[in-house]
Amino acid sequence: MSTLKDLKESIIADGKIDADEVAQIKKVIYQDGCINATEADFLFDLNDICSGKDNDASWSVLFVDAICSYLLDDERSPGEIDKQEAEWLLSKIQGDGKLDANEQKLLTKLVSVAKLIPDNLREYIEAKS
Repeated sequence: MSTLKDLKESIIADGKIDADEVAQIKKVIYQDGCINATEADFLFDLNDICSGKDNDASWSVLFVDAICSYLLDDERSPGEIDKQEAEWLLSKIQGDGKLDANEQKLLTKLVSVAKLIPDNLREYIEAKS
C-alpha cells in the first residue's frame, strides 16, 4: 500500500490529483476508520499544492468530507468545532494566503453540520461569505 509520502510525491510530480490518486488517498487515510492530525495536515498540503489545477471532482468531495470528519467525529468534541480545532483550521486555510474553492466548500459544509462553531471561526466565515 502507498504511504502518504509516496502519494504526495506522485501528485507533486504531475501537479494535479486524478481519480485514481483520490481513491488511493481515501484508502490510506481511512485505513483505520478515522482521520488523524497527520492525515488532515496532509490533505491541506495537497489542497494547497494542487489548488486551481485540473483535479478530479472527487478530490473536492474527499477533501471536504475528510476534514469535516477530522473536526466533527473526534471524541473530545463530537459534532462541534472546539477552540483548538478552529485555530488549527484557520491556520491551515490562511497558511497560503488564499481561500480556494475547496476551502470555501469546507466552510459552507461545516456551517451547515456543526452544532457549535467558535466565534473567531464564525466571524471569519461570515467575512468570507
